[in-house]
Amino acid sequence: MALQQYEVDYRILTDAELNAWRKIPPAVASDCMNRTQVMTSSIKPISPGKPICGQARTVTTMVGDCWPICIMISEARAGEVIVVDAGGAVEIAVWGGIMTAEAVYRRLGGAVVHGAIRDITEMREAGFAMYCSAATPKGPHQGFGGVMDGPAAVGGVPVRSGDIVLGDDDGVVVVPLEMAGTVLAAAQAHLAKEEAWVREIKSGAPIPALFKMKTPDTILPALK
Repeated sequence: MALQQYEVDYRILTDAELNAWRKIPPAVASDCMNRTQVMTSSIKPISPGKPICGQARTVTTMVGDCWPICIMISEARAGEVIVVDAGGAVEIAVWGGIMTAEAVYRRLGGAVVHGAIRDITEMREAGFAMYCSAATPKGPHQGFGGVMDGPAAVGGVPVRSGDIVLGDDDGVVVVPLEMAGTVLAAAQAHLAKEEAWVREIKSGAPIPALFKMKTPDTILPALK
């Protein structure tokens, strides 16, 4: 099967824009998108406390094939996040230590793999931000084919090259690039609101009163 690559032309975010996004937790970004755009909960960081924030470069690969990913590692810009649809297969790795060495050398922003990886110890020692579904010693093949920079479905979420990828210990959220300004403003306002809520809680306000929750209905004791 052939390896194909889409021609893409997306707006590259400025350092100031990316710095603003780094302050937005994935959970808040999702809340501001009607609690959508969240990848399946099986995709988690290999290193707790290692957040991820950058623009996506998408790869859809045949199960167990690292070829398209290797090409993308060599082409991606510094800071970009490689987002891989590997079919969710967890018994064969599509990313390993040698690929990580080049990704670190090229200063990529990290990777999200809906599938398996290996050589986790090397990745942790290198400080590489890797999010994945599983790990296995079984290595990949090369040459089956795939698609680079095409629209992808990764962990149940649509992703296109240029979209914003946010990850932390909770998991991964994708913000469509065309919604970036709207979602960022909403997320910043939401964080300010959460800070106000926490201040009120620390002043003694109970959560039910704070959120104006309905009180439970009273049930009379059963007759004996």
